[in-house]
Amino acid sequence: MRRSLALVAVAVTAMVALAFLIPLAVAVKEIAESRALADAERQAATIVPALVVTDDAAALERALASTPAGTSRLAVHLPGGRTVGRSRVTAADVASAAESARTVPVSKGYVLLRPVALGGGRRAVIEAYAPEADARKGVSTSWAVLTGVAVTLVVGSVVVADRLGARVVRAARRLGQAAAALGAGDLTVRIVPDGPPELVAAGRAFNAMADQVAGLLAAERELAADLSHRLRTPLTALRLNLGGTGPEAEQRRLAIDRLEQAVDEIIEAARRPSRAVPAGCDAALVLRERLAFWSALAEDQARPWQLVGADEPSPVPVAAADLGAVVDALLGNVFRHTPQGTAFRVTLHRGSGMVGILVADAGPGIPDPEKALRRGNSGAGSTGLGLDIARRLAESTGGGVRVEPSALGGTGVNLWLHTDGRAVGPRRRLLRRTRVRGSRH
Repeated sequence: MRRSLALVAVAVTAMVALAFLIPLAVAVKEIAESRALADAERQAATIVPALVVTDDAAALERALASTPAGTSRLAVHLPGGRTVGRSRVTAADVASAAESARTVPVSKGYVLLRPVALGGGRRAVIEAYAPEADARKGVSTSWAVLTGVAVTLVVGSVVVADRLGARVVRAARRLGQAAAALGAGDLTVRIVPDGPPELVAAGRAFNAMADQVAGLLAAERELAADLSHRLRTPLTALRLNLGGTGPEAEQRRLAIDRLEQAVDEIIEAARRPSRAVPAGCDAALVLRERLAFWSALAEDQARPWQLVGADEPSPVPVAAADLGAVVDALLGNVFRHTPQGTAFRVTLHRGSGMVGILVADAGPGIPDPEKALRRGNSGAGSTGLGLDIARRLAESTGGGVRVEPSALGGTGVNLWLHTDGRAVGPRRRLLRRTRVRGSRH
């Protein structure tokens, strides 16, 4: 922008300067020529008294020699065609000047022809030569001064335009940087409005928008924390009402423990500062823990299952709670949407800058995998959040989710997490931490 303003200043100032300086340059040249011709006329006037007294050629030659111009610049054309001094014009030029003075351009200068009336009705013509050097004397200096003035005007306009442009660009850059910081999750960023009135108004509008966004997000976090906190009362009642012994009672107690832990994680996430970035975790460890939790239900439903590739550490740039919520959502899809006894397999892949988790089952499959990835459009009997949670977690690292037929004959959900810092945007924490068993999509 500064460059554009500088170019505009150069163009405008140059046009204005040329509009004034070209006529001035022509006027300077004409003034110099007029000055040279006026000097030649003064020289010619010095011969007039001698012509009034005598028209003798010898006397006139002595008179010409006594003038400052001498015979090299002055000449007298007498009646009868006689010429005293050096002439540079033709006889036709002399004849045409017999009635009135005229200027004749010649090689390397100008000649002033002035008629003088003699006695007896005769006329003589005085010839005064003005060299071209005299006609251009001082013109080059004047043109150089005018050029310097033009250059000074252009440079000055460029400096002024650059300063104004720098002010505008600085204010616009600050506004852009603040907008980028706000988009990256820094809700505390504000700017001091500066620059032209339009940018000042834009800066004030940005600050008002940032205040409103921060207020809305704070209210949303408080609402999530409050709603989650309200779940503790019915959970406590469920725990108190839960009685009996045996494997089934123990499983119910474990489920309530997991639900209470999920509620605590939601409250903690809601209270977490908006720019806090969760630490990474070991994907293999998370998979082993979650499969150990789901193994009891799989045994009750006679589901064969496998965990492949989780024997070595696999660090990923997401929080363990986030990854655990995604794994629970994907496994919950398997248990809800496939018949009892359907086998499933969880595979952990490690690649260059990437970790993949494949959850495959031998169920009936998903008729429309593309629709299943669209939030809220998954069909009847589904909230449409499970795969959306997985997709958002993967995209927070620059990865993605793909749904396709599995080798077991059913559905395969591929979750890819980048580990080389290729995230396409600020990492987003998953606020929905509950272990959804009834969300296939």
